[in-house]
This record gives sequence, C-alpha cells and structure tokens, in this order.
Amino acid sequence: MYPPPHHQSNEIEKMISVIKHFPLGILVTAKDGKPFVTHIPFIYNETSKKLVAHLDRNNPQLETLKDEAEVTVVFKGPDTYISPSIYTTPQLPTWNYIIVHVTGKLQLINEPEAIKQTMLDMTEFLEGKEQNFILKNDDPRMERLINYIQAFEIEITNWEGKFKLSQDKNAQDFENAKMELIKNSGKDISRFIVGIYE
Repeated sequence: MYPPPHHQSNEIEKMISVIKHFPLGILVTAKDGKPFVTHIPFIYNETSKKLVAHLDRNNPQLETLKDEAEVTVVFKGPDTYISPSIYTTPQLPTWNYIIVHVTGKLQLINEPEAIKQTMLDMTEFLEGKEQNFILKNDDPRMERLINYIQAFEIEITNWEGKFKLSQDKNAQDFENAKMELIKNSGKDISRFIVGIYE
C-alpha cells in the first residue's frame, strides 16, 4: 500500500478499532497468478490477537486457503470526497479515507466444535450490545450447516494503516476535513438503497 508518511499509521490499536467498527473485510489470495477476492466479516480475537472468519465451502477461493498460506485482508473505514470549498486555504479536490491492510498466515479450523464456536463468537460480536439474537450452540440449523462452512484464523504478521485525513493541512482545514468526513459518513442513503432493491 502506498504510504506517504503523513498518511500512514503504525498505531495497531487504531487499526484494531477500524476492524471492530468495519468488520466486513476483503480477503485477498492468489493461486497461479489468479487473484481471488471475497467479502466476509472478520472478528479480531483479543486473546489470540488473530483474525477469525469463515466462508462457504463452495467458494472457489477455498482452493487457495491452505495452512500457512499468506493472505491479505483489507478493511475499509469511512471515506468521502473533500471539496476545496470547506478549506480556509486554497486547495484542490481530494478524497479522504481510512483503510487497513492486514497480512498474515492462515490456519484452517476443521474441528466441528471449534467451527461452531467461530459462528457463535461472530454472531455475538455482530449483534453488539443489544444482542437481539443469541445463537445457541445446540441450534439444529448450525448443525446442518457445519459441513458447508470452512472456518479459519489468520496470525497477523504485518499491519498497514492508511489514514488519509488532510493531516498535511493547517489545523483549521484539518478540522474542517474531519467534520466533512463525519457528516458524509452519516448521510442518508435511503434513496440509494431503495434504488438498489428495485
């Protein structure tokens, strides 16, 4: 990842925060020069310091998932167009964003109870504080799915954080860009979603 020094972050806690708030990662692998990409949620295990996920065994990317295989996962945080109109100084248009790339060694999880535990942990994390749904270990639907799911974990060997947030601008312009990112990240997307579903 291209990392200009003022846009690069080595603060692992900030990158973990991105993963926790934006857990839909992009799993990137390759075989014989052919790239494979799948969008799946990941959880960061605080105890093991590993990423944990699972995918459908019918996914063709599975053929690239071997023990000790090197993989990359990309997490995309908020992003927005930054108009020069928000700055106090003359600037050109730009795009601000937060991206985290994690590279690591993959380990397959094949034991049925361990696979179920990844599903339980994932559901609990994604349900959040409300826990509107609690997946039970003995849920018969999970039993039926267990043979169709490949769980895995990734031992992280490299972190790359790119936090392009107008850090190279003066303090007021930096603050204005931050507020623009916050404002645009929370914008109403209902019209867009309705159009997608039509």
